[in-house]
Amino acid sequence: MSTGTTKSYDAVIVGARCAGAATALLLSAHGARVLVVDHDQPGTDTMSTHALMRGVVMQLRKWGVLDEIVRAGTPPVRRTSFIYDGHAVVDVDIRPEHGVDALFAPRRRLLDATLAEAAGASGAEFRYATGCAGLVADEAGRVRGIRLRSARGPVEEVRAGIVIGADGRRSAVARHVAAPVTRQARHSIGCIYSYMHGIPYDGYRWHFAHGAAGGIIPTNDGLSCVFVAVPPGVLTEARAAGTASQGALIARHLPMLAAEIEGTTPAEGPVTFAGARGYLRQATGEGWALVGDAGYFRDPLTAHGITDALRDAENLADAITTGNLSEYTALRDRLSFDVFDLTDRIAGLDWSMEGVQDLHRKLNKVMKANQDWIAGLSGVVGQAA
Repeated sequence: MSTGTTKSYDAVIVGARCAGAATALLLSAHGARVLVVDHDQPGTDTMSTHALMRGVVMQLRKWGVLDEIVRAGTPPVRRTSFIYDGHAVVDVDIRPEHGVDALFAPRRRLLDATLAEAAGASGAEFRYATGCAGLVADEAGRVRGIRLRSARGPVEEVRAGIVIGADGRRSAVARHVAAPVTRQARHSIGCIYSYMHGIPYDGYRWHFAHGAAGGIIPTNDGLSCVFVAVPPGVLTEARAAGTASQGALIARHLPMLAAEIEGTTPAEGPVTFAGARGYLRQATGEGWALVGDAGYFRDPLTAHGITDALRDAENLADAITTGNLSEYTALRDRLSFDVFDLTDRIAGLDWSMEGVQDLHRKLNKVMKANQDWIAGLSGVVGQAA
C-alpha cells in the first residue's frame, strides 16, 4: 500500500470507454470531482457494432460532442434498409425528428476518445494503464473507495463517494460487489465482422435469411463494417471444419449480402464474437453502481448497445446528482425490458421471414418510445455549435 495522504473523489469510474466517459462528463459538468481509470491505453479499439440510433445522437448533440464526430468524417446515415432474403426489401428514410436528421456509426476509438476529451475538458481526471485491484468497504459493508493497480508503482487506495463500474461484461466492480444477475437472455449469436473498402455508401443495410443475419454499417475512413451472424453452434462447427471464414459464411447463409460485397477488399483482419447471452445485473448498492455492459448487456444483433449505454449514463449521473441513486436500477429496467426481450427473440435466429419482420415492427415502436423519453431528459450539459 502506498503511503501519504489518501486521495478522495466524489466518484471513481472504472472504464473510460463510452459509458464511463459519458458518465464522467455529466458528473463533472455538475461540479463533481471525478477520477476515471482504464486498463487500456487511450485510442485503442474495441469490439462494437458502431451503429448509433437516434436517441444517442440526440444526446451527443445536446452534450456538444456530435460536431467533433462529424468533423472527423463520420458519414451521415439517412437511410436504413431491411433485406429479407427472398421476400422483401424495406427502405426507411431517416426523417428529421427531435433535432436529428441523420444517424452515425463512428469507430469506437473516435467515439470513446471524443467523450473522454469532453469529460477531461469538463474537469474529470483520467488515468490509463490502471485497473481495479479491489474495493474498500466500511464495517457496514458500504463501499468507500477503491484499490488501484498500475505498472507505475504499488497498489494505491483512493476514497470515493461512489465507485462506478463501466468496465464491460467482465466487470471487476460487478465481481467485487457480487452484483447478482436479475434477468438472463436465452439466446446469443456467433458473429464475425471486418472492415471493407469499396462498398458503395447506402446507409445501414440489415440482411436476414433463415438461420442467419448480417449487415453493412458505414463508418470512418471510407470503410464499412460488414458482419455475419449465425447460431454459436453453427459457428463452432464451421470453425472445426475449417469453413468459418467470413466470406464463406456469408456466401453460404446470406447470398444477397454476398452479392453486395463482391469485389470489396478487407482493410483489417476479421473479429470474431463467439457469443454471450445477455443479462441485466443489479445496478446499484451501498456506495457503488454499474453502467453500460457492466450492468446491462444485450445481444449485439439489434445494434442497440451504445444507445442504451449512454441513455443509462445520463440516468445514472442524474440519479447521483439528485441523490436518487436507489431509483436508477428500476428506471433502467423499465426502459430496457422490451428491447432486451425483443433482442433475445431476434437473436434466436429461429424465425420465419414474416416473423422477423413482425419483431422488427415491435422493436421500432419500443425504440421510438425510448427516443421520445430521451428527448425529455433533463440536465443539459452543453449545446452544439
